[in-house]
Amino acid sequence: MITTRNRNEVEMEMKETLGLVPSFFKSIPDQYLEYEWQMFKRLQLGETLIPNKYKELMGIAIHAETKCIYCTLFHTEAAKLFGATEEEIQEAVHYAKMSVGWSVYLNGMRTDYEEFANEFTKMGNFLKTKQIAHAN
Repeated sequence: MITTRNRNEVEMEMKETLGLVPSFFKSIPDQYLEYEWQMFKRLQLGETLIPNKYKELMGIAIHAETKCIYCTLFHTEAAKLFGATEEEIQEAVHYAKMSVGWSVYLNGMRTDYEEFANEFTKMGNFLKTKQIAHAN
């Protein structure tokens, strides 16, 4: 990978953006540093199609499952910075718990995938019909 800026230039931008160079960036090899910083800056800090608060709530839910204490702390604090309430954080974690629980159950019981997919299609069509009828 070709870098266009040297390590000092990238670290100066980090300091301007975050107030310091996070230690987790210090061990990244020089040839990957700018790429990793640009990805971090765009996806973690930048405006994307998904509002930052929602991205961070997803991050909390994901890392509650992966049990990464670093990521859980990061996404929780970032969610708060982007306006998430304690109630929203609680709901994101509870949703993850419920979703993972269903995954365990469906996979553990070896639920027939085709039957599941067909039923979901039928439920989706039914709910769309209800929404259309309710809107009128």
